[in-house]
Amino acid sequence: MAQEGVQLDQETFSCSICLDLLKDPVTIPCGHSYCMTCINTHWDGEDQKGIHSCPQCRKTFRPRPDLEKNIMLAALVEELKKTGLQAAPADHHYAGPEDVACDFCTGRKRKAVKSCLVCLASFCEKHLQPHYDVPPMKKHQLVEPSKNLQENICSRHDEVKKMFCRTDQQSICYLCSVDQHKGHDTVSAAAERTERQKELEVSRLNIQQRIQDRQKDVKLLQQELKDIKVSADKTVEDSEEMFRELIHLIQNRSSEVEQQIRSQQVIEESRVKELQEKLEQEIRDLERKDAELKQLSDTPDHSQFLHNYPSVSALSESTHSSSISIRPLRHFEDVTAAVSELRGKVEDVLKDTWTNISLTVTQPGVLVPEPEPEPKTRVEFLRYSCDITLDPDTAFVWLVLSDGDRKVTAVNQHQYYPDHPDRFSFYRQVLSRESLTGRCYWEVEMTGTGHVAVAYKTVSRSGDESAFGMFDDSWSLDSCNNSFEFMHDGIQTPVSGPWSSRIGVYLDHNAGILSFFSVSETMTLLHTVQTTFTEPLHAGIWLFFNGDTAEILKLK
Repeated sequence: MAQEGVQLDQETFSCSICLDLLKDPVTIPCGHSYCMTCINTHWDGEDQKGIHSCPQCRKTFRPRPDLEKNIMLAALVEELKKTGLQAAPADHHYAGPEDVACDFCTGRKRKAVKSCLVCLASFCEKHLQPHYDVPPMKKHQLVEPSKNLQENICSRHDEVKKMFCRTDQQSICYLCSVDQHKGHDTVSAAAERTERQKELEVSRLNIQQRIQDRQKDVKLLQQELKDIKVSADKTVEDSEEMFRELIHLIQNRSSEVEQQIRSQQVIEESRVKELQEKLEQEIRDLERKDAELKQLSDTPDHSQFLHNYPSVSALSESTHSSSISIRPLRHFEDVTAAVSELRGKVEDVLKDTWTNISLTVTQPGVLVPEPEPEPKTRVEFLRYSCDITLDPDTAFVWLVLSDGDRKVTAVNQHQYYPDHPDRFSFYRQVLSRESLTGRCYWEVEMTGTGHVAVAYKTVSRSGDESAFGMFDDSWSLDSCNNSFEFMHDGIQTPVSGPWSSRIGVYLDHNAGILSFFSVSETMTLLHTVQTTFTEPLHAGIWLFFNGDTAEILKLK
């Protein structure tokens, strides 16, 4: 409380002209006090009128009063200074460049705390006080400080605009209603405000209802997100389990086939070994018989040979075939064929089943709001305006970017840009930094000859194939000789419509819509493309001749 009292004293002993503590204080006949220098300077400016006034109460004096220093007031000010307080109010009391200044402060102006719609002036706390104290001024309508009060004054009649012309949809003064607006549908501004207020309330109710509807939709989508995650996690878990079981089943069948093959292998090997042993025994018997015959054959005594010959037994017939057919690595070819046939059937089943699974996965029942209708008026298009800048790393070396990389100019002097894989090296072209998806609208102001285009990031950077509109990765509108021509995939299409240096571009990436407009006082559709965009797009500019420019405009 003590601090507030000191602050009041400081305000009391401040000069209302310089807002500083009084220096050489003087008191003029009306009772208000000022610095001697401040009031003399103020009155010097009024000498030619012959009437001198008080800056606060506006009371006039004739002739100019003589001034004498107020000794008692000067002493009080000096005593106040000894308290160590700042000589002037804090800086935050003063009006800055962005603030509304008090219209009644002289010298350094203070911030206005209110504006009066009757006085059409703004007031600081000190000069606003009469609106609280003087009965007639208590009825004035005070609003938050405004710099636009003069817009309420009719420039023709210098009267307050208290009427509204419904015919011309503008605020007017009373004299206008009986003058150039005579015969029009005119009402008081208050009456029109009442009607518009009703419309405003209806609009607000509609907006609030839409907000509530959208909030409900958001909650539904949030729940849908949770449900999708739970369902996906459960499906992944179940499918992994079923695939594990399927893999286990195939592994078991593989083991069974292997076991059967190994069992049959043992049987076949046993049969072959048995036959092999019999053949080997027969070989041994034959070799022994051959040895006996050789011994007899080598006997030198004829009588002995003839005596022993009958004892040699006759050679018995072989019990086995003279030749054995061998099929190396072909013993189980039927099994291999059967397994191969099974594999083909499984592959066919998996292929058919996977197609069904893919269709099921890619057709979720997600709740999606109906898309908003395509814009038709420029106001509606501006709702989708996007902030686009040009990418210096893509600019051809005979292009110069300026105005925050929104403007590009064609020059005939090589610019020493650093090497970059995204830089165009054949035509005077440049792409935007920003990739464009969803709904976007922008406008380009052209001078000279050039193209306004959109292209995929992957568009070629060199050779003829890098020209916008030459292949299926870019779309381009050529502005030349006060006419337009559209180009895509190398096909040129003449475009009819009013020529304008300003071209509007609208993109609805999801719907596959790309439209070009001639923009002047009206907005005229030049050409529309309906396609399917497979990648995000980038805005593009292509200039032809030295001095040509293009600027992507800032839209409100």
